[in-house]
Amino acid sequence: MQFIRRFEQKLLGLFEEGVLNGTTHACIGQEANSVAVIEHLSFEDHVFSNHRCHGHYLAKTGDALGLLAEIMGKNAGICAGIGGSQHICAPNFKSNGILGGTVPTAAGIAMAKKLSSSKNISTVFLGDGALGEGVVYETMNISSLWELPLLFVVEDNAWSQSTPKTLNFAGEVNARFQAFDIPTIELDTTDVLEIDKAASSEIALIRKQGGPRAIIINTYRLCHHSKNDDNRPKEEVEARWEIEPLAVHGKRLEEETKATIDREVESALDAVIKTARRLS
Repeated sequence: MQFIRRFEQKLLGLFEEGVLNGTTHACIGQEANSVAVIEHLSFEDHVFSNHRCHGHYLAKTGDALGLLAEIMGKNAGICAGIGGSQHICAPNFKSNGILGGTVPTAAGIAMAKKLSSSKNISTVFLGDGALGEGVVYETMNISSLWELPLLFVVEDNAWSQSTPKTLNFAGEVNARFQAFDIPTIELDTTDVLEIDKAASSEIALIRKQGGPRAIIINTYRLCHHSKNDDNRPKEEVEARWEIEPLAVHGKRLEEETKATIDREVESALDAVIKTARRLS
C-alpha cells in the first residue's frame, strides 16, 4: 500500500514540475482495495480497471518503471507511451478511461475462461459512477445468466468527480446486483485485512462454484479527482485521513518496521524515477 501511495504522490509531484502532460487520476486513500483483492489472483487471472488504474496495475504487476515511462509518454512504457495514465494494455491487465467501458470486456474474458474449463477468473474494478452506464447492467444480466467466473469490485467513494452520490444515485448499490441474482457482500471499511478476508472467500467461491459475485467497498478518495479539481468540504476530507488504509494498518506495525518500509519504498521509487527520466 505504501508503494502505491508514494508512487502516486511522486507522480503528482512530477506533474507540478512540468515533467508530465495531460492529467491523471490517483487512488490515494483506496490502496487497500487493490492490494487486498489482487493478492488472491494468479497471473492467469485477468484484471480490468478504469481511469483510476495505477493501484490496480501496481498490485497486479509491480511494474512501476513501465507505468511511469508510459505516463511520461516514452517508448519504454507499457504501451510505448501511447496509452498514457488511463489506457493500459498489458498481459492479463487492461484499463480504459470510459466509465464502465471494461465491464463487458471483462465478461468476455470470463466467458473464454469458462469455455476453456479454466479455474481462472476475471475481475473488474469499477466505481459507483460507472453504475450510471447501461452496458454495466447488460453485463450483470449476461454474467448471471451464463454463470461467468467474474468478480465485480465496486469502489464506492461516494463522489462522481465533484458531484456527491446523494445527488445522482437513487437506491442502493447492492440492490442492483441482487436484481440479477449476483451474490453480493458490502464492506464499510478501510482495513486491508478485512477486505483481504472477504476477497479471499469470494474469489475461492467463484473458482469452486463458478458464476459472478460482487464486492462493494465503501471507500474514500483522499486526493483530487484528477490532479487539482476538488470542491469537497475540507472537513470531510480531513476526517477521512484519520481512518485511511495506511493509518489503520500502520497501528499494527512497530515504528522500526514502518521506518524500514518507508526507506525501502523511497529508495525503490527514487531509482524508478531516475531510470525513467533517462529512458527514450
